[in-house]
Amino acid sequence: MAGKFGRRAFLGGAAAFGGALAWNWNRIPFGFVQQYWRELDRQIMTPAKTPDPKSWPDKGVHAAWLGHSTVLLKIDGVTVLTDPVFSARAGIDLFLFTVGVKRLIDPALTVAKLPHIDLILISHAHMDHLDVPSLRALENKGTRVITARETSDLFRPKRYQSLQELGWNESTQAGPARVTGLEVNHWGARLRTDTHRGYNGYLIQVGARQVLFAGDTALTDSFRQLPGSARPELAIFPIGAYNPWIRYHCNPEQAWRMVNEARAEVVLPVHHQTFSLSREPIMEPLERFYAAAGTADRRIGWQEIGATFHWS
Repeated sequence: MAGKFGRRAFLGGAAAFGGALAWNWNRIPFGFVQQYWRELDRQIMTPAKTPDPKSWPDKGVHAAWLGHSTVLLKIDGVTVLTDPVFSARAGIDLFLFTVGVKRLIDPALTVAKLPHIDLILISHAHMDHLDVPSLRALENKGTRVITARETSDLFRPKRYQSLQELGWNESTQAGPARVTGLEVNHWGARLRTDTHRGYNGYLIQVGARQVLFAGDTALTDSFRQLPGSARPELAIFPIGAYNPWIRYHCNPEQAWRMVNEARAEVVLPVHHQTFSLSREPIMEPLERFYAAAGTADRRIGWQEIGATFHWS
């Protein structure tokens, strides 16, 4: 993020704020205050496309990019939602309003227009991935939640069918879906002192179908050996927020390398175009990702928020 306010201090930790429960306006960095007021009057754009999940059949793999790392999946009839963030801002929820970075583009679907969600996957507790207001809007006794270790305290677990934490290389059954936590190269703290929190990617298996959700990650060799020699049909990979945060987020070329090491047939790029989290121009991640793919760019499943991909 431009200015003196760093993404690590805010979206991952809010360390500069002294924590959400001990709020102190005097400790908010001046650069963040400037950005917050600059964004107040900025209009959030409308996505170019609107998915129609009601038309998706129960066979095959269907995916719609709703914005940032939020992807709606339907895998042989099982609906999965990754890192749901539907709020206008990603940040500290003060109940009456949220202090945080403002969206550039609205979600491609509202919560009210989602189908029933069988499973919610949360990769880690950063505020642009675990959004408390969105999760409360999604509470449903028919929905299971799988989240990273030491993050369940951020939920109201009795309002879901089940809530389970997973660590790396741990697996669980969530209805027809088999989910395995994957090691990624990131970090999990949400506030200054909660460095104990975990951070995951996930392998989702429904019957013979396999989908990889990488969560947030910098460059890692972990995807070279997926559980059971898995070969995902689709891989959801982050490609943005790398300048200057390359230690925590892969750049587009590194993302393409990891897609190939995972042996994924199609990649769905996320974590770009939604929030201004870093210094690279808004369309640079996608442009560099296509350049890295070269003649194999047909394997890239979408380009814009609201786009839908179908795999029979």
